[in-house]
Amino acid sequence: MSELIELDARRLLCPMPVIRTQDRIRTLNTGDRLVVHCTDPGVLHDIPAWCRINGHDVLETRTEGRDITITIEVR
Repeated sequence: MSELIELDARRLLCPMPVIRTQDRIRTLNTGDRLVVHCTDPGVLHDIPAWCRINGHDVLETRTEGRDITITIEVR
C-alpha cells in the first residue's frame, strides 16, 4: 500500500529543498507519493529536473502566493 508523505521545505534556499527531497525519497517505497512544500521559486525547475534524472514522476505543481507544492510519485 502506497503512502502519502509531506515534506516541509519552506524558507529553505537552493539547494536545500532538493537535498531534503532526495534524502526523504531514499526512505520511501515505489509508488509512495511525496508532497513537498517550498517557498524558493527555484524548485519549480530544480525538483522536476532532479526527478527526471532519477526516474521519479512529478504529478502536480501548484503555486499559491509564495507557497509552492510539488507532488512526486516515487519510481
